[in-house]
Parts: sequence; structure tokens; C-alpha cells
Amino acid sequence: MSSPIRPEASISPFDTRIDGFWRGRFALVQPVGQGYRSGLDALLLASTLAPDAKGRLADLGAGAGAVGFACAARAPRLDVVCVEKMPEMVGLLAQGLALTENESFADRVSSIEADLLAPRRVLEEAGLHVGVFDHVLTNPPFYPAGHRISPDPLRAAALNALGEDFLSHWMRSSLALLKDSGRFSAILPPEALGECLPVYETRLGAIAITPIHAREGEAAIRILITGRKASRAPLAILPGCILHKTGGTPSEFLRSVSEGEALFGWR
Repeated sequence: MSSPIRPEASISPFDTRIDGFWRGRFALVQPVGQGYRSGLDALLLASTLAPDAKGRLADLGAGAGAVGFACAARAPRLDVVCVEKMPEMVGLLAQGLALTENESFADRVSSIEADLLAPRRVLEEAGLHVGVFDHVLTNPPFYPAGHRISPDPLRAAALNALGEDFLSHWMRSSLALLKDSGRFSAILPPEALGECLPVYETRLGAIAITPIHAREGEAAIRILITGRKASRAPLAILPGCILHKTGGTPSEFLRSVSEGEALFGWR
């Protein structure tokens, strides 16, 4: 079983700050000067979850809890498990759940400190069992082998895929946790699709790919992938979403994502 956040995990070995999201619906304790601070990618991913979602959700590669907290704030009938391998980030997640901004959902969020790429036996001992989650969301480390690796181990762990088959392994492990008919969402750079799509196509149906563009007329900077396990529905590429208008003004889509009102990515 997943474990409640421990109070003793709340001491940070580095400076932190509190960042509020979705007009105060949730907040995170995030590192300052090192590590990785969650932002738009996490909000985009959480925007694929419907407010009426229920059951159990896994946030894989949770960091300080951005996706998991957003989903718990968004869907009051949902229980969330945040899975993160770096103990420092699990500590920040614990601090975040102690914030008054998060008290409305803190009792529905738990954590597992585990490496998603560990052997199945190790994951099951940690409480990550095959086929038990109704929803799986993941914002994995995705910079490919050969990309510059930060000397900061926390930042490197959050951003860098270690090994040429890292992402495919990550996705296989993620999808194994999902129930039949369960819903999966991931956010990736477009160049990662070639490695991940063959994994999705053997395990998911109703796959939908939504390109995310910084500006109209520019190449996509991210893709959102959603799908249902064991569905037989075909793949679809959905219309792209634009973050900024010509001239740099935020789009209505970006505003809706930033304020927790967006729901997209499904057919």
C-alpha cells in the first residue's frame, strides 16, 4: 500500500519557496537554486483529467507533487498516489501537503518513494501493483541520451532520460499499473514519439495526440498523448493548441490551463 506522507520527511536540505497554482487551488513547496520547479508542463498534463474522475490515480515521476496535487484539487472523488524516486523531492511533497492551501485534499494524497524502472518485485514491495490504477499520468524525464546533463543531480533526475531505451521502459512500467479500460496521459517533446508510440500501440487504444505550439505557425514544442487500456479504437491526431497569439499575448487556451479550467486531449 502507499504510505502517508511522514512529518519527519518535511525537512529540506536546500532553500525552498511556495508557489501557488490555479488561483490558489493548490500550492507546492519547490526548490530554489537547484532541482527542477514544475510549471506549465504539469498543468497541461493535469488538464487531461476530467473533474468527475474517480478511483485511484498514479502521478509517476511526481517531483514536488504538481500533477498529483492538481488532480486531487480538480477531482474530489479521486485518491492520488505520487511516485517519486528522489527522497529530497518526496520531502518537498510532504511539506506541500502540510500547507493550508492543500488541506482540502491532503487526506486523499499519499506517496511512494520508488524508482519506476526498478524490477517488478521491488515495485510491488513498495506498493506499486500491476493493474490497480484507474488513471496514470506521467511527465517523465525525457531529454535524450547525449543531451547536456545538469551537474545538479536533482535537476538531472527530473529532466534526463538515462539510456537510449529509457522512455520505452518507463512507458511499459507505467502502463502495467493501469487497469483495463483505465486512462493514461503523458506529456513529451515531439521527438520522443517515435520511441514511445510502439509501446502505446501494443497496450492502448483510443490514442489521441494533441500538439502544443508556442505560437501559431511554429512547430509543436510538446505533445499530449492520451489513451485507454485495452480499447480497440484507432489512433487520432487532434487539433493543435496554441499558447501565445501573434505578438506574444497569452491565448485563451493558455489562460484556461493556467487557471485550472481547461479539459482537453480526449476524442
